[in-house]
Amino acid sequence: MRTATAREMVILLREVARKQYILLRRYPVNTVGGLLAIYVFFALIFFGGRAVAGPAFDDSLDSLIVGYFLVTMAFSAYQDLAGNVMTEAQWGTLEQLYMAPLGFGRVMAAKTVVNVAFSFLWGGATLVLMLVTTGRTLAIDLLTVVPVGVFALASVVGVGFVMAGLALLYKRVNSIFGLLQFGFIGLAAAPVEQAPLLKVLPLAQGSFMLQRAMTGGVRLWEFPPADVAVLVGVGVGYAVVGYAVFSVLTRRARRRGVLGHY
Repeated sequence: MRTATAREMVILLREVARKQYILLRRYPVNTVGGLLAIYVFFALIFFGGRAVAGPAFDDSLDSLIVGYFLVTMAFSAYQDLAGNVMTEAQWGTLEQLYMAPLGFGRVMAAKTVVNVAFSFLWGGATLVLMLVTTGRTLAIDLLTVVPVGVFALASVVGVGFVMAGLALLYKRVNSIFGLLQFGFIGLAAAPVEQAPLLKVLPLAQGSFMLQRAMTGGVRLWEFPPADVAVLVGVGVGYAVVGYAVFSVLTRRARRRGVLGHY
């Protein structure tokens, strides 16, 4: 596989992003409906919680907003990656990606970058709607929120790669696929201060740091170096291991001749 130039990688990223945008624009009802469903679910939690718990519900409202913001991005990154690979296989275009001049690995890397970027767009839109609905304000320092969010989502991307590989090999994994999404909710609420070992799980450390950043105004450089190291290590570790597992499973699917068969 030849070495790709910076210009070629920029073009690849641009075209992958363009394709994603076209798909969103081509099916506006699905796009708007997805965002509306996310918002309506939060609204039910918000208004229902206030009706049941009264003013006491407001004590945990900021944490709820931050957690929902992160989970929304995690769902988007996870679904876009794993779902995109499965869709490419169903369309019969996955084999063509293997013949791309830049190589399948770089194509998947570009798709991952674009998926994470679009996840931030979905999360940002949801965050704005939540803040307007609740009338709350949060500390949104992009120099902190973006890096923490990226490394938090990197661990989810790793899980998405594993699920994509399993889907290519075993085809129907919808039950596990959906179950993991509920797992992300629990991971985002993991009590890492009381149980430090939970920091090595996807989303847990990122959620903890994002909560402190957005509700407490803590900047990235104000976090203990150990916390930042755990965040980066967990994010990169899951992404690398997840892609390695994906590569093994796709090679096995190719040997069996079931890569694009459904």
